[in-house]
Amino acid sequence: MIQALRTDTDLRATVRQWHRDGLTVGYVPTMGALHEGHLTLVRIALEKADRVITSIYVNPTQFAPTEDLSNYPRTEDDDLKLLDKEGCHAAYLPTNLYGDDHATRVEVDGITADLEGEQRPTHFGGVALVLTKLFNRVRPDVAVFGEKDFQQLAMVRRMVSDLDFPIKIIGAPIARDAHGLALSSRNKYLDADALTTARKLNVILADCARNIALNTLPQLAISDATSKILEAGFDHVDYLAYRDAHTLERVTEETKEARLITVARLNGVRLLDNMAVKPPACSP
Repeated sequence: MIQALRTDTDLRATVRQWHRDGLTVGYVPTMGALHEGHLTLVRIALEKADRVITSIYVNPTQFAPTEDLSNYPRTEDDDLKLLDKEGCHAAYLPTNLYGDDHATRVEVDGITADLEGEQRPTHFGGVALVLTKLFNRVRPDVAVFGEKDFQQLAMVRRMVSDLDFPIKIIGAPIARDAHGLALSSRNKYLDADALTTARKLNVILADCARNIALNTLPQLAISDATSKILEAGFDHVDYLAYRDAHTLERVTEETKEARLITVARLNGVRLLDNMAVKPPACSP
C-alpha cells in the first residue's frame, strides 16, 4: 500500500530510513492529474531505484497571473490509486511549499532565455525554485523527467550540475497515444474534433525532421512545417525551433544531436512536442 506523506517531517523520516537501510531512492515530481506519461516515468524510476516517491503539488510560482492555476485539474484520489497500482512506494503531498515571507529565487540563465522562456517569462524560474525545494526535501538518488518538456529537462540537468545536487537525472522518451500525440494533462480539454487535429502535429514534426536530415535547409523545412501546422487547423504556432539537443543553442557544424521543438495552440490549449533530428553533417 502506498504511503501518503503530507508533512516534511514524515517525508524526511521515510527517506532517512530508506537510506539507512542502504536503499536507493528514485523520484518523480508531478503536478498531479496523472496519465500514462507520468506512470511511464514512475516505471522507469522503479527500474532505477529501490524505493520511489512521486510528489503531487500544483506549483503556483510557475504560473503567470493570466494562466490556469485555479483551473488546473486536481485528482488526488485517482492519482494515488494509479500510483499504488504501479507499485510506487510513497507519494509526497505538500499543501504549501512557500511561507508568507519567502524571498528566494532560482534562475537558470542561458538555456531558458527563449522558446518557453520567452513565451512564459515566469515559468522556468518557478520550476527551478520548486525543484530546488523538492530536491532538498526528498533527497533522491535518481529523478526522472519526461522529454516532452525538453527545454525543462535541459534546464534541470544544468541546474543539478551547477548547484552540485548529487542526483542522476534521467530523461524518459515522450509517451504518446496510439496516434502519436504526446500525452499531456491538458489533452482532456480537447474535444473529439480537436484531438483529430492535434494528432497531426507529431506527423508534421516527423516529416520536418526527416527533411532536415535529408539536407533540406532548416529554415525552409521549418517554414513549410509551420504552414502545414496552421493548415491542419491549429490556431497559432508559438515557435518551431531547430536546436542543439544538449545546449539548446542554435545548431552549428559541431552539433552532433539536434531537436525540433514546438508549441502549437489549439482551442486555447498549448500543445508541446519535440522530435530528434540527426543533422546532415552527422549522416553516414
